[in-house]
Amino acid sequence: MSGQSKIIYSYHRRKTYQNRGIIAALAGALVLAALISLSVGYSSLTFADVIRIITGSGSDNEILVLFSFRLPRIVLSIMVGMGLSAAGCLLQGVTGNALADTGILGINAGAGLTVVLYVLFFGTGSMLAVFTLPVAALTGALGAALLIYLLIRKKTGVISPFSIIMTGIAVQAGLSALMTLLVVKLDDTQYAFVSSWQVGSIWGANWHFVLALMPWLCILLAVIMSKVRVLDVLVLGKETATALGVKIQNEQKNLLFFAVALAGTCVSVSGSISFVGLMAPHIARRLVGPRHHVMLPVCIMTGALLVLVSDTIARVIIQPSSLPTGVVVSIIGAPYLIYLLTAQQKYHERN
Repeated sequence: MSGQSKIIYSYHRRKTYQNRGIIAALAGALVLAALISLSVGYSSLTFADVIRIITGSGSDNEILVLFSFRLPRIVLSIMVGMGLSAAGCLLQGVTGNALADTGILGINAGAGLTVVLYVLFFGTGSMLAVFTLPVAALTGALGAALLIYLLIRKKTGVISPFSIIMTGIAVQAGLSALMTLLVVKLDDTQYAFVSSWQVGSIWGANWHFVLALMPWLCILLAVIMSKVRVLDVLVLGKETATALGVKIQNEQKNLLFFAVALAGTCVSVSGSISFVGLMAPHIARRLVGPRHHVMLPVCIMTGALLVLVSDTIARVIIQPSSLPTGVVVSIIGAPYLIYLLTAQQKYHERN
């Protein structure tokens, strides 16, 4: 092995160990955040109490609080964070726009509109409603994505990063306005639900919703993990991707469908939580670089941690009441968006 080859091999080996360390640190932080979330709330528990209850030594009331109220909400928060962050990563990779996010593009609003209509006409009290609600949300998300695509479609069929963002913002505003008009048709209970949903709330916090969301999330995440090489090639540009034999339009459409499906199904149980899909990919790139085979898992774990921590803060900051999770995420995400916009403006001014 030549001296240069040894240097390259040593670099890649060191980088691999570093990435594994980052993944292990994120996994540890996620476990710690889950334990903290289990222990805090209106009925506070110590870590020792949590372990005791988990091992089967808790009272009936402690078991009820831990397993029926807190644990399903924690699991849902993690799953929603994973889905929204993965969707944002896909959108940024496909559109080539670092500001792409399902909330900004109107996909969340499309899913939300159908969720509101579904709840208005069918409610959420039956088991059938629990398992069909993700399908309704997916239908709305796909409808919003199709509307955006039809509005920006050109004869070449090429997706312009700028046009998709601007069109998405317009569609999001229109769908949100339409959802607001529906409010006048709601009774007090339905109005409270819609208001909570619009700002992002983990409202379906029970095991039925966990079971309804889990198959969608597992299948979609497995599929997009098999597409990491395609994402890496798409980032290189149209000419390079074509030269490497990638069918750009087909792959773009497939990846956009997966992003929309992830966002739509997650939104059905979490409400319109924005900024997760914007922040998590950026944080992941800073930690491990742009290669998607590492960046995507780190992005997913980062999104899960972000939503879980935000939901925990939302639950305890104004006890005995709670804030919607989306409010806390937005408090973190809005300054981050301003930072990204400022950084991009400075970059364009230098170039």
